[in-house]
Amino acid sequence: MTHHHHHHDHHHAPQIQALPSLLRLSAVQRLAAAGSLSVLIWLAIFWAMQ
Repeated sequence: MTHHHHHHDHHHAPQIQALPSLLRLSAVQRLAAAGSLSVLIWLAIFWAMQ
């Protein structure tokens, strides 16, 4: 068996690697991140409708 499974650990998507750091945030920081994300989404919606 010449399969090297340990090399696949470095090829995850950045979103997967960002999840543990998001879980370490405080509740206020998570609310701020969610709020700013929803503002960005609404801005994109309004921009697309014009």
